[in-house]
Amino acid sequence: MWITPEEVLLANALWVSERANPYFILQRRKGHGRGGGITGLLVGTLDVVLDSSARVAPYRILHQTGESQIFWNIACGSSRKEITEHWEWLETNLLQTLSIFDNDDDITTFVKGKIQGIIAEENKSGKAQEDEDPGKFREAELKMRKLFGMPEEEKLVNYYPCSYWKGRVPRQGWIYLSVNHLCFYSFLLGKEVSLVVQWTDVTQLDKNATLVFPESIRVSTRGTEHFFSMFLNINETFKLMEQLANIAMRQLLDNESFSADRFLPKPCKTLKNVSALKRDLDARAKNERYRALFRLTPDERLDGHTDCTLWTPFTKMHVVGQMFVSNNYICFTSREEDLCQLIIPLREVTIVEKADSSSVLPSPLSISTKNKMTFLFANLKDRDFLVQRISDFLQRTPDRPCGLNSQSENPSPSTPPSPVLGLGEMPQNQHYSPSLPTAKKGLLQIYQQDIPEELGPKVTREKMKEESWNIHFFEYGRGVCMYRTSKTRELVLNGIPESLRGELWLLFSGAQNEMNTHPGYYGSLIEQAMGKCTLATEEIERDLHRSMPEHHAFQNEMGIAALRRVLTAYAYRNPGIGYCQAMNIVTSVLLLYCTEEQAFWLLVALCERMLPDYYNTRVVGQSHTLKHMMTAVVFCVCVYVCQQCFSVSGALVDQGVFEELTRECLPLLYERMQELGVISTISLSWFLTLFLSVMPFDSAVLLVDCFFYEGIKVIFQVSLAVLHANMDQLLSCSDEGEAMTILGRYLDNVVNKQTVSPPIPHLHALLTSGNNPPPEIDAFELIKASYEKFGSLRADVIEQMRFKQRLKVIQSLEDTAKRSVVRAIMTDSAFTIEELEELYVLFKAKHIMSCYWGSSSTAAERHDPSLPYLEQYRIDCGQFVQLFSALAPWSCGLHTHTLSSRLFRLLDQNKDSLINFKEFVTGLSGMYHGDMTEKLKLLYKLHLPPALCPEEAESALEATHFFTDDDTPQDPPFLSHLDFLAQEVTSGEELKEAGDASTAGDTDDRKEEKPKDYKYYLRMWAKEHEPKKESIKDLPRMNQEQFIEMCKTLYNMFSEDPMEQELYHGIATVASLLLRIGEVGKKFSNNGGKKAEASTVDALQPEREDSSGEGGSGQSLVSKALAEAQLETPPPTASGSDEEAKDDTSVSSYSVVSAGSLQCEDIADDTVLIGCVGGDGADRRRGSAPDADWSITFEQVLASFLTETSLVDYFEKKHDIQSKIKACKSLRAVERQISTSSDLDFSLTTQ
Repeated sequence: MWITPEEVLLANALWVSERANPYFILQRRKGHGRGGGITGLLVGTLDVVLDSSARVAPYRILHQTGESQIFWNIACGSSRKEITEHWEWLETNLLQTLSIFDNDDDITTFVKGKIQGIIAEENKSGKAQEDEDPGKFREAELKMRKLFGMPEEEKLVNYYPCSYWKGRVPRQGWIYLSVNHLCFYSFLLGKEVSLVVQWTDVTQLDKNATLVFPESIRVSTRGTEHFFSMFLNINETFKLMEQLANIAMRQLLDNESFSADRFLPKPCKTLKNVSALKRDLDARAKNERYRALFRLTPDERLDGHTDCTLWTPFTKMHVVGQMFVSNNYICFTSREEDLCQLIIPLREVTIVEKADSSSVLPSPLSISTKNKMTFLFANLKDRDFLVQRISDFLQRTPDRPCGLNSQSENPSPSTPPSPVLGLGEMPQNQHYSPSLPTAKKGLLQIYQQDIPEELGPKVTREKMKEESWNIHFFEYGRGVCMYRTSKTRELVLNGIPESLRGELWLLFSGAQNEMNTHPGYYGSLIEQAMGKCTLATEEIERDLHRSMPEHHAFQNEMGIAALRRVLTAYAYRNPGIGYCQAMNIVTSVLLLYCTEEQAFWLLVALCERMLPDYYNTRVVGQSHTLKHMMTAVVFCVCVYVCQQCFSVSGALVDQGVFEELTRECLPLLYERMQELGVISTISLSWFLTLFLSVMPFDSAVLLVDCFFYEGIKVIFQVSLAVLHANMDQLLSCSDEGEAMTILGRYLDNVVNKQTVSPPIPHLHALLTSGNNPPPEIDAFELIKASYEKFGSLRADVIEQMRFKQRLKVIQSLEDTAKRSVVRAIMTDSAFTIEELEELYVLFKAKHIMSCYWGSSSTAAERHDPSLPYLEQYRIDCGQFVQLFSALAPWSCGLHTHTLSSRLFRLLDQNKDSLINFKEFVTGLSGMYHGDMTEKLKLLYKLHLPPALCPEEAESALEATHFFTDDDTPQDPPFLSHLDFLAQEVTSGEELKEAGDASTAGDTDDRKEEKPKDYKYYLRMWAKEHEPKKESIKDLPRMNQEQFIEMCKTLYNMFSEDPMEQELYHGIATVASLLLRIGEVGKKFSNNGGKKAEASTVDALQPEREDSSGEGGSGQSLVSKALAEAQLETPPPTASGSDEEAKDDTSVSSYSVVSAGSLQCEDIADDTVLIGCVGGDGADRRRGSAPDADWSITFEQVLASFLTETSLVDYFEKKHDIQSKIKACKSLRAVERQISTSSDLDFSLTTQ
């Protein structure tokens, strides 16, 4: 390719000149090609270590003028062909022009300008993103594609020098991190190491430092471990690896393929060797941290951040921290943790102004809001630019949302489109109205009962809490712009008053912002979702009356209806999650304190931000969880908890985090709990329902208060505190059931002594029956103990642990899916379990590759996690053709693509142009493990609709005349003989049928007199619904065009077989026989034709045996006809060419053709079968139409094939799929080590 002219001082260093003229020199890198010797070996090693472009482009063209010692590199090439094209262009277009110039400087200037002009023209048609990437990086991307055979769709993110430990020897080279692969390449002194690992195969990613591997990164897959060390910046490399692995895991979980950010702003300054994708990923990481810190919506994009100070009126001081500006918010967090945090929505901002600077208050900025609050920031480095950016965002922010127009800004990618309505309008047939009681109040307020007199002191304490919060609102503000400090957390830990619980949950979770920016969205969603019957709505209806049935608010239709609407609206909004068990428990608690709309947005925040992937449709681990639970003694708890503990991916991830935290914080207890297997059982029910299903309601709701303020770390803290409080008893447990009982009783006796609500019956109360119930545990004391003992947990540490566990969990899900699929189809397939698992891996890899590099259908159509495992991965026709070509035992050369396309159409029963793994295995199993009848049946069906499309049938019309006999005025003796047999058989069958009919009529009359009992109808019903096995008699007849196509396939199948000649002879004989049988079939009537044909085929075999036994003296009519069958070519026409004369040969059917010479094209264009006449007869046959009355049955095909031993042996032969699987794996090998001299021939030669 042409490159921007670069100055070269030493033209001959490590390069060899191959061509030269007065102005240009074509050079080759030493060591490239043959005869490199020791020099080539050293040069190749040097190129890899120094990341020289010569490794990818070993050819170049230099420009030189006169006696100048300065050369200019103007072109490079990866092959001799490419560089030769450039050289010829220069000689053709520039040499004559350059000879006109008198000054060498003018020549150089002209050449450089010409080359730069060519590059500019090429860049006009290039992609925008490529223009953003620096030249050095694009060069590395080209190098990656050449070294590892990657397509252009595979994008390189970044590359780093490092060492790869191959055994005990480190290999210095370069690691390339692309969107879908981790690649490594090294070439040192003749040893070439090439490694390719898919991110979807990574099970563990660690950064560690040991004596053996100092400061290294370990990348683990299912079978191997890879160690990389000697990084210049190991932290940057590891973070990028984490991001790419996370993207791959997300693709496995939800099939979300990576797409670059098209709206990524261009960098202010050119970043050396940093690609646009790398900047994109860095921006994504910052956005995720920003959104998690301030609980913002997923579509919020950080614009920038800067150091500053914030004046806090409640402490009368300036707090040092950072200001963050995004498209909808201005946020602040103090440098000291929990000192101060602030969120200012731009929709609330009224004034942004620059105050006067002073030595005490440099560069101040004042921001005023609608609720009369003013925030003063100072010490801003670039205040003018910041004000301009805020002003730009304010101009895009409406003063207040108008109607439902904001619904076009869907809060989630999965949000369905909603109709736009004006203010005050409501759709007709409404299911939700603002006048509903649950639209104005929480269920607790609606069903508020009189407080007993003995709860007077508790009521007083509740009022004191309310007063404390009112004072806090006065000092720190109220609403979304409230200062959040350590004082706020103190009040939350002391318990939120019931009257403020809903408001503060909305505020701390971030749901308030989302609800304010999408007014009317919930009501519109209800109208679209209600009344539609889906799998999610069926599950919701089943669980409605299981949601806190002990609470009086859900013992009537009002509470049940509100719960139904919220769950249905969310399932419609986010079909990727839909509905998952345990969501009903959490949502019912939200409805007690919030209105319907508030509960809906809280559920959105919970499922999509605070507990990511907890409530996901990838339900796994159910049998494992139930097995552990049902072995426990406490059956009453098991029945309830088993309904909720359908472990999902997010909860499994946090279960792994909890186990890791237990190992670090409670090492002795961890070992004992692992032996009992308790942690995996208890943690899921605790996390999925936030302790609501295992703890009294009044106590669990206090944990929910802390959860909405602090996040998931509170649940981990309390879980560790529960284990710590019961450590002594758990260490002395003898089995799992005893440990479950101890923890169940403890949690059941966690009480809230300050609640003013009447006691709610709890299912766990059954555990405490007895003379000596356990002592009560104050919920506030439990929360306080969790902060004292385990309050050092940090959110960023938990996220790091989540990443490690996510790799393990999702790969475990994939293994579970593989085992489930294999178990489901194991009984229907003759493949072994190991073979099925290997086929599943190949099938899934083909699906994932299509998601990487594009396909004909969208990812959502190809992968639906809500479907059973068997249906989750599906491939289209193009991918099936690739797998079929690599795995099928029937090799048909160029005809393989056609045959595989037909098989795909045959397997695609629902006509969605996709097949699942079971359908894929069904097709292969018949070829590998079926008997001759099954294989022939499959081959037969491949040449009938729907496998044979009409276009392919029409293509056979041109070849039909080669396979049909010439029309004669009278039937040949062979057909007359078969006619006689058919008439005789027909007459006998008709008489038999008449007798059977009369007998059956009498029998039916007698049966009608006997009454039928219910068992008879049950048997009839079962018989109607049992799957009917397809018999050979159910197969439709094959017409002439379809028969021609089948003959083409058979000739191509035999072209590479060792018994090729015998098979050609056999198929020629069988084809001749079937053609004559089809002619006989036209003579039969519709009534007796079918049975006569069957008897005809049976009659053929003894005649054949007699003829073979008597030699040539006693040949029957059949053997005479077969002996006359030949493969001929029509004689040349009057104006025949030399080529036609050359091909004018006639060969006996017993010496059909030479090996591999007869393909389907030969049949169509050159050969005829059975009694073809020459001359004008052949010409007439070329224009004749196919015989519409000609047809044969599968029984006739099977019987005819059985007459040829070579064909029977071919179709009865067993094939081993293992060799095919190994060959298919080699195409996508994960690791290969090559020691070769393909590019660097270092063999020493002596002259």
